[in-house]
Amino acid sequence: RRVLLKTAPNFRDLGGIPVADGTVRAGALYRSATLAKLDGDDLAAVADLDVRTVYDLRTAAERDGALDNLPDSTRTVWLDVLADNAQNAAATGLLMTDPVAYAETISDGRGIAQMEEANRNFVSLPSALDAYRTFYLDLIDEKRTGAALFHCTTGKDRTGWAATSFLLLLGADEADVRADYLETNTDLAPMTEPILDFAASKGVDAEVLRPLLGVRDSYFDAALDEMRTHFGTVEDYAINGLKLTAEQLTALRERFTSRSAFISAT
Repeated sequence: RRVLLKTAPNFRDLGGIPVADGTVRAGALYRSATLAKLDGDDLAAVADLDVRTVYDLRTAAERDGALDNLPDSTRTVWLDVLADNAQNAAATGLLMTDPVAYAETISDGRGIAQMEEANRNFVSLPSALDAYRTFYLDLIDEKRTGAALFHCTTGKDRTGWAATSFLLLLGADEADVRADYLETNTDLAPMTEPILDFAASKGVDAEVLRPLLGVRDSYFDAALDEMRTHFGTVEDYAINGLKLTAEQLTALRERFTSRSAFISAT
């Protein structure tokens, strides 16, 4: 499912993952890290994938000076998940400006705790609920054509919850959803290793930063725990949290599920 692009890491198709009535439809929905540096052959590759809608989940500060570089035929929908908590650990820019100071704020397990709290925010923060509601409504809009893609800065946290909730709503097994979530640690390496090298050049222990530059089971579990505590099941989250209707959830499943031959025949 990987789409290997030099200027856009952590890019992959959600297609092919098993769900309740078949698999996720291939070539319909992608996830990635920022597309601000998309260029050359990679830009052409995204156009060839027919990606016509991009959902940008970043904050205003993250987008400032780093807007996506997209084919002319692609529309952008900005959904600021963390508008109500711009200081969320998932959106911090301190790492690249002052890695020494940043390392001090996340030592002794504090960084892991911050990321777990960040993942809880994706589920219950009012701005997050608004953003993900719009995300799903636009995905099922009958007027929307072509493939869609969603991303944040590194494509692991806000993007991770978008993928997690999407796959669970289509009926994917939690183990398969977790596997896609953790795949980010491999796919993001081309982007994170230079950051770790830069921090090391400033005298910062890379192992202190690594938990903030990847994903962990505990982050995934924190989001699911928040969902179950505040809403119940993933369907309850969608209906009571995102205010989607049962009919809209059915439309989501029908649009993004590729049914098996056996199911289609029956």
